[in-house]
Amino acid sequence: MSKKETKKEVETPEETTINETATETTEATVELTVEEQLAADLAQEKDKFLRLFAEFENYKRRTTKERIELFSTASQEVIKALLPVLDDFDRALLEMAKSEETELSKGVELIKNKFSSTLEQKGLTIVEVSSGDLFNADDHEAITQIPAPSDAMKGKIIDVIEKGYKLGDRVIRFPKVVIGN
Repeated sequence: MSKKETKKEVETPEETTINETATETTEATVELTVEEQLAADLAQEKDKFLRLFAEFENYKRRTTKERIELFSTASQEVIKALLPVLDDFDRALLEMAKSEETELSKGVELIKNKFSSTLEQKGLTIVEVSSGDLFNADDHEAITQIPAPSDAMKGKIIDVIEKGYKLGDRVIRFPKVVIGN
């Protein structure tokens, strides 16, 4: 018999148990490492998924906001183009008030009122400005400056040349005014 064979025969049951335990521990360490790796991969994929989901939610929110804004301002160009017509109605009513034809004046006034109410239903409002108000460059457009009739009117609005309008919260045409110097 060779020495190798002798050693195999000489192994005690305790040594066999120790060898089996060592082998199982090595296998458990390998399995634990694989489990840890899989857990790390899962956590990484979860993180990627959550970030992608959050990015998609932000995209949906942003596009919804842009769409609502587009709908609210889509009519802006059309209404802006109709403002001179509204101004013409005001001028026509002023001139008709000078004449003696009340029937024609009433008809034009009815048409103007209907036109104005239709624009108001679409969100158009008049920017309220009157003479004597304090001039603010953020809210008014100064056409010219004239000498103030009194010291109290310096820096204030003397006359309103053209009305200003808002569509919702946005000013689409600033009121054009004359201010005292």
